[in-house]
Amino acid sequence: MTFTGRGWAFPPKLDDRDRVEMAEDDADIRQAMRIIIGTALGERVMHPDFGCRIHELIFDPCNDATAATAERYVREALLRWEPRIRLEKIIATPEHDHGSLVIEIVYEIKGQNDRRNLVFPFYLIPEQT
Repeated sequence: MTFTGRGWAFPPKLDDRDRVEMAEDDADIRQAMRIIIGTALGERVMHPDFGCRIHELIFDPCNDATAATAERYVREALLRWEPRIRLEKIIATPEHDHGSLVIEIVYEIKGQNDRRNLVFPFYLIPEQT
């Protein structure tokens, strides 16, 4: 087994031999990062502190202040829950036309000299007028 590990693919599914499909190395890490960011604090009953505070921003305006807060929340969550990576930068860009933040995460897998990135779209719910 490698340092980066192996785990169930997400979402869980069966392969053509009816075994649980597995994810390894960068695919496992990328899936874990998406799970961390996509999980709201309190969502996991037996682990209420797991996840990312970004979901607190769902009704906030699509602007630079919300983007800066989103960057901070994503950084906090990944530093806490994904020990296999070294974060280089997180950039959240407001997409006003879509009412979303596009969050680019640039990271390195520890022990490897290979920069990677993950783009995570986060959709905001616009204020009703």
